[in-house]
Amino acid sequence: MNIGDKLVYPMHGAGEIAGIEENEVGGVINSYYVFRLPMGNMKLMLPVDKVEEAGLRELISPAQVDRVVDILKAETDPVQGSWNKRFHTNLERLKTGDIFDAAAIARNLSRQNNKKKISSGERRLLDLSRQILISELVYVCDKSPEEITAWVDELIDVPPSDDE
Repeated sequence: MNIGDKLVYPMHGAGEIAGIEENEVGGVINSYYVFRLPMGNMKLMLPVDKVEEAGLRELISPAQVDRVVDILKAETDPVQGSWNKRFHTNLERLKTGDIFDAAAIARNLSRQNNKKKISSGERRLLDLSRQILISELVYVCDKSPEEITAWVDELIDVPPSDDE
């Protein structure tokens, strides 16, 4: 990894390696990648020796944005099981860092929330899935977070092809 690389950090979203810093923790000096996220101007410190375990991945290609758009415009998945079971299933999907899963979760939870307010746990997952999705699209599409947020909202609000 190099300074300036744009990568996806599972459960956080896309960001840029802004630098490398040394910090002392418990009397031990370690090197850390400074990972900056465009959403909320957040800064994460990732130990250099733990990069493999972190699950970082490259951004999707611009050609794959069409698949994200198709997922956001697709029919809502049927609601199955209790909110608790759905929460854990969606959480496991988000942990993979897969943008296509994040898009489907954001679509489903947004539409569910528009029909009937979702639980606070599902609301946190909705916010997280949107952060993961939007942060990556900001880099891939070279747009501002505000532009991508408005676009994603527009795509999710497109009514599905059949009468739900």
